[in-house]
Amino acid sequence: MNFLAHAWLASKGSDDFLYGNLIADGIKGSDLRAWPGGVAAGVRHHRRVDAWVDQHSSVLNAKHRAPHGKRRYAAIALDIVWDHFLAREKAGQAAQQQLVARCYRLLAARSAPNRLADMVPHLVEHDWLRGYADFGFTCRAIVGLGRRLSGPNHLAALVPWIESDYSRLEADFDTLWPELSATLSSAGDVGT
Repeated sequence: MNFLAHAWLASKGSDDFLYGNLIADGIKGSDLRAWPGGVAAGVRHHRRVDAWVDQHSSVLNAKHRAPHGKRRYAAIALDIVWDHFLAREKAGQAAQQQLVARCYRLLAARSAPNRLADMVPHLVEHDWLRGYADFGFTCRAIVGLGRRLSGPNHLAALVPWIESDYSRLEADFDTLWPELSATLSSAGDVGT
């Protein structure tokens, strides 16, 4: 659910490509023929990025530090935490303001997949992409997302760990983000 990171990584692409990156978590399966080509390319890009990030040593180490019994859910919370660090880093920059406005325009103009249909209007209305710069907002977003999952709120149970491990998570992000950006740039994987 790291909308902002995926937006930045897809920002040089077309609106369809960016939109596909934004909604990819709401699309199940590998058959993307129902989607326009640029949107499908964005979904595939998002999935490649997720696979790369999930195997990065910073992410693996962070998940290993998560409380035992909650590690399965840590990747979801970490996605939102990465958006926090990115939003904080980019806050107030003109490029950030333009990208967020572009994302909100696309999300407001197009229907989100069913799995995201209820969440996307709230994301836009409550300005999540800028809100993530505030750590309290980020923690509330993690708890809120946990309420949407079935069963007990395992994401809420991770918030105390995220608070206590904040500086180490920030160091993980400071390693992860530049390496991810460089990998995509060197591979020419920046969008269509």
